[in-house]
Amino acid sequence: MRTIIVGFIAGFLSVLIFHQLGFFIATELGFGRSVIYNMRPVPPFGVPLILSAAFWGGLWGIVGAYIVPRLPVWLDGPTGWILFAGIVVTLVNWFIVLPIKGLPVGNGFNLPGVVVVPIVYAFWGFGMWVFVGLLRRALGWR
Repeated sequence: MRTIIVGFIAGFLSVLIFHQLGFFIATELGFGRSVIYNMRPVPPFGVPLILSAAFWGGLWGIVGAYIVPRLPVWLDGPTGWILFAGIVVTLVNWFIVLPIKGLPVGNGFNLPGVVVVPIVYAFWGFGMWVFVGLLRRALGWR
């Protein structure tokens, strides 16, 4: 249960801070046109997009909280989180989530998105490492 709590909170917060920071940096550098903290309602419940993204980030945080600590020792720490987010989350997004939404696989693999998206997810993964560590220490959990 601790892993679920820590994973969800860390994933949720990491979307709100690190994921959005990644899109902000990409937008400022001219590699995209993302609306940061987008409050546009999304179907089916009309929840603001940022809260929907944070919720899904929380669910991915639970998955990562179970997988990353079980990776080989050389992937312990931020490297494991960054690779998990930058590779696994990106591939699931490209090959499962986008087609479910009726979009092309990989969103057409157009530049700069094909580069920006994995980097933004890697930012999220780094944030996961930060928040998981902070939450475990704050709650006295190992």
